[in-house]
Amino acid sequence: MFQLPTIDDMVRLAEEAWQRLPPVFREASGPVVIRVVDFAEPEVLAELGIEDPFELTGLYHGVDLTHASVTNPMPFPAEVFLYRRPILNEWIERGNVDLAALVEHVLIHEIGHHFGLSDDDIHDIEDDRR
Repeated sequence: MFQLPTIDDMVRLAEEAWQRLPPVFREASGPVVIRVVDFAEPEVLAELGIEDPFELTGLYHGVDLTHASVTNPMPFPAEVFLYRRPILNEWIERGNVDLAALVEHVLIHEIGHHFGLSDDDIHDIEDDRR
């Protein structure tokens, strides 16, 4: 019987994706905590105006690097949340993408926000890579 990947499985995929990033990129990121949970908290969804928790696969939380400074330091490490159930749902619905590649895609998207990129900026970069 097929079992869906667990949170621990997804953490491993996220850690492997992080390690595949160029060292200069990881170093420039500074401390980033990657968290894998099943769904975003209801408060987070409400704040973002999202009704269906399956619509949010990842979230960046923190002060992006364009706003952090010596006079305005980050009060806590940046966090990237990967939402297991929505990622798995997208993986199953698409049926044509490797789960590790999807986790990496979501992770890189959220790290892009850490660097101060908007969703539009990230989509433009992705389009240019194709």
